[in-house]
Amino acid sequence: MLIAATDIEILTRFGRALADPIRCRILLALREAPAYPADLADALDISRTRLSNHLACLRDCGLVVTVPDGRRTRYELADERLGHVLDDLRTAVVAVETDRTCPDADKRACC
Repeated sequence: MLIAATDIEILTRFGRALADPIRCRILLALREAPAYPADLADALDISRTRLSNHLACLRDCGLVVTVPDGRRTRYELADERLGHVLDDLRTAVVAVETDRTCPDADKRACC
């Protein structure tokens, strides 16, 4: 079976985005509904600067997009299917093994 380099790049980009717990929390929050950065920062209890860095990473990875809304900018998942992918991935991992942790869980990577 031949695997295209673009497929590997896409999965690698997605994996890097999910490698950080804050980015996971952002994606899960946006899965529920689009949000403004200030509201996300408050909901996730992180600084706006830190949130901005993570949102930039997620934008660069192609997972979130900005939507102008008057003088404000709202963030949302780049594709509604990403919400389903997050749910499926979470369910699949839990179904496989619930008592395992990733040995590289402390390493942080950005796209």
